[in-house]
Amino acid sequence: MTQAPVVFVVDDDPSVRSSLKFLMSSVGLQVESFDSADGLLKRKLPDAPSCLVLDVRLRGLSGLDFQRELAARNCHMPIIFITGHGDIPMSVRAMKAGAVEFLTKPFRDQDLLDAVRIALEKDGERREREKEVSGLKERYDSLTPREQEVISMVVSGMLNKQIADQLGTAENTVKVHRSRAMEKMHAKSVADLVKMVEKLKSSVEP
Repeated sequence: MTQAPVVFVVDDDPSVRSSLKFLMSSVGLQVESFDSADGLLKRKLPDAPSCLVLDVRLRGLSGLDFQRELAARNCHMPIIFITGHGDIPMSVRAMKAGAVEFLTKPFRDQDLLDAVRIALEKDGERREREKEVSGLKERYDSLTPREQEVISMVVSGMLNKQIADQLGTAENTVKVHRSRAMEKMHAKSVADLVKMVEKLKSSVEP
């Protein structure tokens, strides 16, 4: 069962951590705070929609370096940057690398809460997509090599007769493979199957 959403706060100023924790707890959000990037890196991340409220200037690993480190670890948690010393090149760099928002202190509480809501929704949607693709991959891997071959030809638009000619087998045999493959994939139609295969393909493309 998926856990409740979590907001991680990384800021080396105790008063900022305390006020952010209070603000987000006041609207029912679960919050964990850290005084450095290393503190969060040591934490096993929960299986729940989450986001990171991150100060740009930190002792040790800076916020922007931490953003790069998370990407290198294949961690796609949405990031909201906060800073008292922001500049345009810095914000552009952060946003280009996928940050949800870049807020300069002092910022309105509501602006931060809105950014957190968007970030948590975004992460929830990403998790749902990954879960769906993972289920599709599991079902695809349960097909025999011949069934996989047949459905790749089906989704490319080939008819049963054409597939049989290409594989050097009977049309009825192709129908059986096709039927079993669609059943295992839980595909109700060829259009359904095409969508599934497209999702699988796009999930492995760089």
